[in-house]
Amino acid sequence: MIIDLQDTYPGAGTFTLGEDAETSAALIALVRAKTKHAECAALAEFGGDEASMPKVGRCDIIANWDGTPAVVIKTTSVKTLPFDKVTERMALAEGEHETLAEWRKARETHFKRNGGFTPDMPLVFEFFEVVENLIGSEIDPDEETK
Repeated sequence: MIIDLQDTYPGAGTFTLGEDAETSAALIALVRAKTKHAECAALAEFGGDEASMPKVGRCDIIANWDGTPAVVIKTTSVKTLPFDKVTERMALAEGEHETLAEWRKARETHFKRNGGFTPDMPLVFEFFEVVENLIGSEIDPDEETK
């Protein structure tokens, strides 16, 4: 059984990183190592749903690819800006690339594959900090009955 994270972090949303299990695991490792402390998405991915947008001060749960909770993060900053206005600092905060040019190439490929790309497409860029690493947060069912 997993600890009820909604009791600890009321209002937390849950999301996954990456496009497959292997990428998800690699990105979660970067978050846990505090190498990755930002994430961006196309504004269109939120479909106008304000509740699904990142909010400064809110905690959210990054899930493993199988849906189990992996890490709790707290949003520290949110910026909405065009793709071509992302700075090197922002791109490098995602922790996946060593230069802004590499980031742009990888993200352009990603967006083309997932709904389309234009250089001025609006992105939601979220900076966050790790609040809790959930490795080992499972409760032993036998412990609960003692």
